Amino acid sequence: MRTAEDIRQLQEAIAQHHPVTENIRKQLHRIIVGQPAMIDRLLIGLYCNGHVLLEGVPGLAKTLTIKSLAKTLNMAFSRIQFTPDLLPADVVGTMIYNQQKGEFVVRKGPIFANFILADEINRAPAKVQSALLEAMQEKQVTIGDTTYTLPQPFLVLATQNPLEQEGTYPLPEAQQDRFMLKVKVDYPTREEELQIVRENIAGIDNITLQPVASAQDVLRARELCRQVYMDEKIEHYLLDLVMATRYPADAGLPELKPLLSYGASPRASISMAQASRAVAMLSKRAYVVPDDVKQIAVDVLRHRIGLTYEAAAEEVTADDIIGKILGKVKAP
Repeated sequence: MRTAEDIRQLQEAIAQHHPVTENIRKQLHRIIVGQPAMIDRLLIGLYCNGHVLLEGVPGLAKTLTIKSLAKTLNMAFSRIQFTPDLLPADVVGTMIYNQQKGEFVVRKGPIFANFILADEINRAPAKVQSALLEAMQEKQVTIGDTTYTLPQPFLVLATQNPLEQEGTYPLPEAQQDRFMLKVKVDYPTREEELQIVRENIAGIDNITLQPVASAQDVLRARELCRQVYMDEKIEHYLLDLVMATRYPADAGLPELKPLLSYGASPRASISMAQASRAVAMLSKRAYVVPDDVKQIAVDVLRHRIGLTYEAAAEEVTADDIIGKILGKVKAP
């Protein structure tokens, strides 16, 4: 049982660490115009040791943001462009024959980095997706007879283009479930786009990002995030949200039952509990409030619920359903 003194001490520790988070944000905003929600979601994934799936049309700075985050943390970054002819060995590595030594040696793939950008993950066949997702789950890779532990922190940030579906291999539901968050990246505002145009014409390449945090800072943030206090009432609230995706009639939403083919998995409950703690921490709080859960619920749930053909016919999206659930389930 947490005492008031425990929470006060944790509050002080979070306040001491908060300048690190602010420095990361400031560095990213030097090169990224707008998109504060996307940046915060990436930090949530980083602080919760969870992977993030970004979905948006081309040109919204998804790749630039991820690459810039790696620079601000001075960590190894790998970009893997997923294509239909990609092989699992192209991602995790393979054994190659060394003629000089007369033996096979390990050649590690681009997965051996702190930040992995899986660009257009839905363009690669199932074998490659599985190889990447196994590394995401196990945090290790087996090449030949040897198992190699991946570097820590290890974060996979995958992108999807929602426009072009021809020649793609959509991620199966079980594999989408491995991502803690699915973030939809939207267009910038008119004012933001004007600033983007001006900065690119002036020469955005001249901006040099400075490393403002280290791997130790990230690991410290993860430890603080795990300690953020969540009251039992908040725990039951987030479980009510997840249960409403499985049994909408029990939550007073019988009209949603024909629209849902399946609800969120227990992994959704775990992810929501972790992400809510991170939201509280980013707000310099040592405890979770209901608004923290509401703020992150859509990103945790949107890729974990299945829609029926009836929902598609009525043009109802996962976000619409989650919005109705958030409006119906009573917060403590």
